[in-house]
Order: sequence, then structure tokens, then C-alpha cells
Amino acid sequence: MNCEGGGMAHEPAAVSTDSGKVAAVRAYHEHSKHRPDRYAPGPGRLDWANQPDPWRHWNGAARALLPLAADGLATRYAALRRGELPPPAPFDLAHLGILFELSLALSAWKEFGGARWALRCNPSSGNLHPTEGYLIAPALPGIPAGVHHYLSREHVLEQRAAPREGWDAAFGGQGVLVALSSIHWREAWKYGMRAWRYCQHDCGHAVAALTLAAAALGWPARVLDRVGDDDIARLAGLDRAADCDGAEREAPEVLLQLGAAGDGIDVDALLAFAAQADWHGRANRLSSAHVDWPDIAVVDAAARKPRTAAADAPAPAALPLPAAPVLDLPVATLARRRRSAVAFDGVTTMAADAFFAVLDALLPRADVPPWSAWPWPPQVHPAFFVHRVDGLEPGLYVLVRDPAALAGLRGAMRADWLWHKAGPAPLPLYLLIPYDLRETAQLVSCHQEIAADSCFALGMLARTGIVAREPWRYAQLFRECGMLGHVLYLEAEAAGLRGTGIGCFFDDTMHELLGLAGGEWQSLYHFTVGGPVEDGRLSSLPPYAGRGSGS
Repeated sequence: MNCEGGGMAHEPAAVSTDSGKVAAVRAYHEHSKHRPDRYAPGPGRLDWANQPDPWRHWNGAARALLPLAADGLATRYAALRRGELPPPAPFDLAHLGILFELSLALSAWKEFGGARWALRCNPSSGNLHPTEGYLIAPALPGIPAGVHHYLSREHVLEQRAAPREGWDAAFGGQGVLVALSSIHWREAWKYGMRAWRYCQHDCGHAVAALTLAAAALGWPARVLDRVGDDDIARLAGLDRAADCDGAEREAPEVLLQLGAAGDGIDVDALLAFAAQADWHGRANRLSSAHVDWPDIAVVDAAARKPRTAAADAPAPAALPLPAAPVLDLPVATLARRRRSAVAFDGVTTMAADAFFAVLDALLPRADVPPWSAWPWPPQVHPAFFVHRVDGLEPGLYVLVRDPAALAGLRGAMRADWLWHKAGPAPLPLYLLIPYDLRETAQLVSCHQEIAADSCFALGMLARTGIVAREPWRYAQLFRECGMLGHVLYLEAEAAGLRGTGIGCFFDDTMHELLGLAGGEWQSLYHFTVGGPVEDGRLSSLPPYAGRGSGS
């Protein structure tokens, strides 16, 4: 079993069959929806005495301090958007330090009224950061072979497993692996039942952040589509109950291969070696008391990915290179300046060309990160509320990221939508209705002004009908949304603006607006971009004071 804590239950028998898993996923999705007259079940109040520790660490595990060297990285974001990767850097302590520094590390500390909290390069719902990262590597310069947990607070690797002879051969000189997990309690403490959704968003954010950081080092990245969640748990040591007795559960999510081509790393061999490795460290407990959210345990079990055949995704349609962003920034600068806006000024506009450049970066291209890491066909298509884009009529638009989805989307929505082609010829953007929808965007987003005061807001429409055939795809849909969200965060900064994800929205109000009925299409994540209002009361401090890069 996985590490258990916080009242999380073992896998229920009700989700042991395929039909039971589909029913459980659908039930969770309906029960976790926000509605104008009733929000999804939540804690009601924040129990500050049991706020989870934001740092998972493994007591007793040996630590390796990672250098902070990202300021020396010359790669620029505009080049990565064109698929232009630099020559591959060596896999060593310094460059793996840069990988984590630009993906999962701290970007700043904030202070106000005696309180102090950290910001990170990877976005997270409520800045709660349920995602944990594990490096799985052969012996490298400065890094011993084995499984290492990344602790962002100190920017260190904690060695969880020291493998025996034969481990290195399984890598074949082909690169390294990074496993991602989620601690559901970190989100459930604040958001209750809906927290599982946000954990998947954050996993997608982390996949995109790691993929782009790897690309900046010249390393291709790919999500390993054939492995199952149980494989990830065994490989990262998440199934070792004795090592996390009493600590909150970590759920396995994704396994990324960095630097390797094809199936160059033998995961099956690594699994066998991991079973015989010497494991070290005990997980810290994050809260002294917990609230049980059994629906999260049920959906997590139902959406658990088994081993599958390799994804048979067709190559994305050939597209011209995306238009350049407004600002040509180094990847390191952009990754560390990313922030979530808390308010917009309601007056800032953006040029149509800048808006189209942002949308262009959301289209999947075979050799362009982060989409080059995602092995499945695109299933998520944003619907935009355009408010303040100079040269573009305000209204409701849809970006169809896969041409094969156009007919299905049109057939599922209101019959009287216009579906007029908009924007540059290669951009699959369609105007549904020209209208000032600021009030509607605010209403849909749980009455939050940030959705109306922006340049544009959007909801991500996912083809949830595929869950009826493969219930594990439910988690993948949220993760794809999270990847889109991370790109939007970076694109907003590169446009001289700021973005923020919106997890609180009225699900079915959005569906009714679009004319969507049934469960084939659902909106899974919302987002908004505009001119930020900065809070001058906050003090900003360097992430790793006195340690060099980024400080």
C-alpha cells in the first residue's frame, strides 16, 4: 500500500471493476462541481493549527546540496517556443541543479505582517504545492546512483535508495527519470473534495515546468505512457509503508524520461533493482490532525493508471513557427519571475498580435516543449472570453487545438453559434458570438472580478467522454489542462502581463452558456490574463539568500 495518513482510506472494493471505476469517476466529478447555490463540499473554515507543512522531507536520508547556477544559462524562451534546443548539457550535479532550480525550486519569499511564505517556479492552487519530485538516476558526477527526493526549501537532493550492482546499466547512458507524486491532504486542508482536481492541475504544471527546464539544457523530455501508477510508486519508494508510518500519503502521478531517446531506459530492470535496494529515510508528518475526505480516496483509486500499450498519437498537424513573444527573455528570468496575479486593473489592453502569439504557443507541435513531452493526442480546447484585446472584437471564441475535434465541438454546442474563423490563417480560432461578456466571465468564475478585469479569461473544455473507455484518462485531462495553464503563465509574463489560474468556477453554468449537454465535454480549469495590480504592502526576499544564482 501507499503511505497513509490524514484519514485516507485504502482502495475501495467498489472501484475494482472497470464499470465501477467509470461510475466512481463520474460520481466524483458531479459531486465536486461548484454551483451558484451550492459549492462543492469543503472544510468550511481553515484550521490554521493543522495547516500542512509545505515541505516533505525524509528524516535520515543523506543530502546533496545542489548548486544555484541558472543565471549562467543562455537559453532564451523565444528559442524554446520555436523548438530550438541548445546542445545537450552533461548530466551532472550542476546541470541537474539547474533543472530543479527552474522547475520545482523557490522563486522568492514574501513577507507581510510578520508572516513569511515561499513562492515557487511551478504554479500551485492556493500556493499549497501538493507535488513532490523524485530524481531516479545512475551514478553521475556529484550524484550517487539511486532514487533522490528533491527538497525545494534547501534546494537539495535526499537519497532515498542506494541500489546494488547493475542499476546503472538499466539507463544505458540514455539520461535520467523524474517521478512526480501528490500529497492530497495539502490541498484538501483548504479545498475539501475538489482538492483532487487541483492536485492533477498542479501535476500538469510541474510536467510543463520540468519539460521546459530540461529543454533549456538541451534535454528532450517525454512522459512514459506505458508505465502504471503502481510502477511509479515502487520505483520512487512511495509504496514503502514502513518508511512513512503515520505520514500523509503520496500518490504516484507521472514518470518523465529526460534526455533519452525512445525506450532507452529499462524501467522493468529498474523496478527489479529498486526492490533489492537499500532504502533510507522516514517521511515527516505534515499535520497533527486531519479531516477525512473519502471521495478523494475513491476517485484516486478509480483513476489510477494501469500499465498500458504505448499511446498511438498521430503527429500534430504541421504548423508555422509561432509568432515571437513581446519580450525576449532568458528562460531563467522568465521561470523565476512567474507569479499568480491577485487582481487586475481593469484597463490594461493587449495588442491582437500579442494575443494571437499567446494562443499560438498553446498549439501542440511535435518538437516544441512542453507539448513534445505529452504522448497523447490533445483533448483540451480553450473557450475564451475576450475583453480587452485591441483589434479583436470582444466576445466568445474557441481555440481548437486538434483539427479532428472541430466537428465534435460544433455538434456539442449551441446550434446558433457563428463559428467564424478569426485571427491569422494558421490559427484555429473561431468566434462564436461578438459580445461584451465581462459580467458573464465574472459570474462563471464564482463572481471573481479577476475574470472580468483582465484582457481575457478562458475555460478549458476537455473531452471527458474518453473516461467511459479508460477511466485513468480522467487524471490525464486535468494534467493536460495544467500544462496549458503553465504555458499561459509564462506567455503572460512574456507579453508583459500576468496570469492566474482559476479553480473556483461554476462548472455547469459554463456548460449551459456554451450549450453543452451530457458528459462528453466538460470545463476542467479556468484562467485569466491581464494587467496586474501589485500589492505594495508585501516585501519580496530572495529564494536562497547568500547562495548565488537567483538570490
